[in-house]
Formats: sequence, C-alpha cells, structure tokens
Amino acid sequence: MAKLYVTEDGANISIADRCVKVRYNENYCTKIPVETMESISIFGKAQMTTQCMVECMKRGIPVSYYSRVGSYFGQLESTGHVRVERQRMQCRLYDSEFALELGKRIMQAKIRNQEVVLSRYWRRSNCSLTEEMKMMRISENKIGGCSSIDQLIGYEGTAARYYFQGLGKLVDDPFKFHGRSRRPPKDEFNSMLSLGYSILINEIYGKIQSKGLNPYFGFIHRDKEKHPTLASDLMEEWRAVIVDSMVMSLANGHEILLEDFQHGTSDGAYYLTNKGMQKFIKKFDRKLCTETKYLKYVEYQVSFRRAMDLQIEQLINAMESEDASLYQPVQIR
Repeated sequence: MAKLYVTEDGANISIADRCVKVRYNENYCTKIPVETMESISIFGKAQMTTQCMVECMKRGIPVSYYSRVGSYFGQLESTGHVRVERQRMQCRLYDSEFALELGKRIMQAKIRNQEVVLSRYWRRSNCSLTEEMKMMRISENKIGGCSSIDQLIGYEGTAARYYFQGLGKLVDDPFKFHGRSRRPPKDEFNSMLSLGYSILINEIYGKIQSKGLNPYFGFIHRDKEKHPTLASDLMEEWRAVIVDSMVMSLANGHEILLEDFQHGTSDGAYYLTNKGMQKFIKKFDRKLCTETKYLKYVEYQVSFRRAMDLQIEQLINAMESEDASLYQPVQIR
C-alpha cells in the first residue's frame, strides 16, 4: 500500500484513469494507482480536486492536512468504518480498573523502550547516564503500584524528564539540546521530535478509525477538547521506538544538517526547510516500512506500520474481554 506525502506548495492532486495524480509546475507529475493508496498527507498549500476528495472518502482513504512546517490542521475522512457498539464500550471503560491496568502496561513499556534507546547510544559515548537511568527505573517500578491514572502520569512525566536529559547528552554537538520544548520547539532536535510525533499520532488516528473505534475516547490521557486521547494513549509505546530513534539516526548519522532548518523570528521556533522536510519524511516512511519481530504474539516479521494495526486489534480483544492483561505493548531489545 502507498502513502503519499505532498510537500510542495502549489502542487495539484487529482484523480484520473483510476490513478491519483500529483502535478507540480509543468514538468513534474507522478501517478499512483488509487487501489494501492492507503493515505495522503498534505504539507502546505497544495490543492486537491473535489473528484479526488470524493474518491478518497468512498474508499476510506484518510487525507491529513498540515502546515508547511508540520502543524496538524485536520483530516478529510469518511464515516464508513464507524462501529457504535465499540465506541460505547470505550466510554464505559474510561474510569475503570481496565483503564488503569492498561495505562500501567503501556507506560512501563514506554519507559523500557526509552531505556533501550539510551543504552544503544550510551555504549558509543563517553558521557555518564547513571543518574538518568536510575531515576527512570525508579519511576518505571513505581508505576506498577499506582492506584490512579494521575499517579501514573506523574511518574511517567518524571521518567520523561530524565530521558530527554539523557538523550540531550547523546546527540552530536550540532544538535545538542537541553530538555524537551514543544510549542514552539526551541532547537532543531526538538523541531524534528515535534514533527515526528505529529505525523505518528495521525498515522495511529487513521488506524483507530479504520477499526471502528473513536480516537477521542482514551483511557490514560484525560478527556481534552479537540485532542484524540486514544491516539495519544496508543502512541506512547511507539514514541522512542519510531520517532526518537529515527531522529537520533538523522542527527548522529549526519543525514540532516543545520542548514536544513530555519529559525522563526516571531516565535523563536526552529522548523525544517522544504529540503529538510523531504529528507525527514523519506526517513520516517522508510522507518515505518521496516520489518521487525518485536511483537511477542507474532512469530513472523511485520513492518512497524502493520504492527500498529495489530496492536489496535489486540486492544479491541482486551476491551471486549475487559482484561487489560491481554494487551501486550511493543518492547524493543
């Protein structure tokens, strides 16, 4: 299946002869068979014809809209996959023991994955991460004894602070940073993290919808206006696995350079240039297509993109049984 990313301002997306066509200027045109199209992501001021929009909605192909620098605006979607009974079940399980136990499993796995990412780069460095690793393990262990979601989120937040403190030490000099900054990202590394998380959450958003669930009915993250909390829940175990490790590879592998960023004068933020955006998206899509055997309940290799599908199916099984132990978060090694 094909994922289409459009990053050029002025591009035109249309449909003809059962193909999605992207035309830019007079000299560039690409065609993708609509039967193979999984999703379309538009960054900036590209245009899509009404005929193409209608065909995407008929086929359940989500179309996501971002600013040129990666801020998410919204999504064109159909309602063909809605499963009301599953969404009622989501509501019923919100403030329940199921939600707490699911949260413990996901957040502990998230911290373990962060520890693995740190360990991989720590072995090649001369810096000390003893304090960071110690505090992350303490937080991970405390999550197991939490009696409320608020407690759980508090310990996860502590682990995250030490994790990003450690990650900042491991990045090569041009991209070194001091802690996580979000809105706006105050350095190049945080800019890449924010963009990666934005794309990832909307990748998961579309997969949640395709299974008939409601992306806004979460279990761990508390109800929040205009925020897809279930997508946030399910993204947690994938953050370090997909985005953080990929951004580290881009930075320390010198695949992306400081000249691939621009500095906003009004908000002090750092954003990728168009050339940098193309590098980032190419790397991101290649990461999602990477096949691994990280899922314990699958004996064969699957891509990260397919693994996210399987995790959502596993969540549905756990919900239907009201047994959070049936959900096995991904853990890297």
